[in-house]
Amino acid sequence: MAEQKRDYYEVLGVDKNADDAALKKAYRALAKKYHPDMNPGDQEAEKKFKEASEAYAVLSDPEKRRQYDQFGHAAFDGPGGGGGFGGFDFNGGDFGDIFGDIFGDLFGGGRRGRSNNGPMKGANIRTSVRITFEEAVFGVEKEIELTLKVECKTCHGNGAKPGTSPETCPKCGGKGQVVFTQQSFFGTVRNVQTCPDCGGSGKIVKEKCPDCHGSGYIASRKKIQVSIPAGIDNGQSVRIRDKGEPGTNGGPRGDLLVEVVVSRHPIFQRREYNIFSTVPVSFAVAALGGEVVIDTVDGRVVYEVKPGTQTDTRVRLKGKGVPSLRNKEVRGDHYVTLVVQVPDKLSHEAKELLKKFDEESGDTLNAAKRATSGSDNNKDNSGGKGKKKKLWK
Repeated sequence: MAEQKRDYYEVLGVDKNADDAALKKAYRALAKKYHPDMNPGDQEAEKKFKEASEAYAVLSDPEKRRQYDQFGHAAFDGPGGGGGFGGFDFNGGDFGDIFGDIFGDLFGGGRRGRSNNGPMKGANIRTSVRITFEEAVFGVEKEIELTLKVECKTCHGNGAKPGTSPETCPKCGGKGQVVFTQQSFFGTVRNVQTCPDCGGSGKIVKEKCPDCHGSGYIASRKKIQVSIPAGIDNGQSVRIRDKGEPGTNGGPRGDLLVEVVVSRHPIFQRREYNIFSTVPVSFAVAALGGEVVIDTVDGRVVYEVKPGTQTDTRVRLKGKGVPSLRNKEVRGDHYVTLVVQVPDKLSHEAKELLKKFDEESGDTLNAAKRATSGSDNNKDNSGGKGKKKKLWK
């Protein structure tokens, strides 16, 4: 009895609605894992490799995939069908690209068919700058100093000694790539990799410039102005165009990414576009009401505390928070927690006044005595003397 085939989508580990990119990614991973060249003599790996290749051959072809979705494996059984792995064509461009990628990874080659001698943008450079909390809120101009590669004035960037010029690379003929063939499970595979002699530029410098040593660039210390926008947060970056590494073959420079490090503030804390802080309030102001001074990023403001305010009461100062990065006219809020302060040092006169105040407002100082005085004359069942009841455990 013939072995029943697994569902092709299950073989590749993809959903039935997977697009071409997902199919290729899944197959490439399986092909690298189970390729016979990576698993010599392992028949189980070879079997899984063939199974994955058959599944991809069907699902990567729109017409075959349509037939498979409608009829399943039966679409390729019998005369004219795929007839299994051997009946599918693996010489298409898509398979060639995948196998070129695989063998490039396995044997150190580059990716197939990618041109490396065209203009390429330079790499980005990263640095950081520290600013204060207030500078992050309102924005600031900062000057940073760093080393950048600038075009060599002696050779004008071509890396060659004055009076000479770069020559066409003899190894790749100026193409920047070399072609090599590799024997594989499927026969001869043609691969392309970056030329090792010219690095993909197609040119070589025989007589190098004495100042830049053939690189075409020299290191120079530069001062750069960075405009940090209002509302930026800790860890965010400012991008400065064309201040990164030089491009190759006439490509543009990369960018400079300046990460912003915001110093901690002794009073304020930030959450998104809102600011939070605490303000001490005296017992008298909390009880009777009165004014307190609150520090904000815009300066000090006077706030009217309502009589009877409890500790940990939170008040909102609308529009006193951090500006939005998109519109600095739109700001968050400042939330202030009022903390009632209890004096730890009182004069004799102040203590007497506080006792009189307590007598007038509920006599809380004697509340415990009143609560236990009613049990003084109680007797227990054994005739013993009465005891005060405990009001705690």
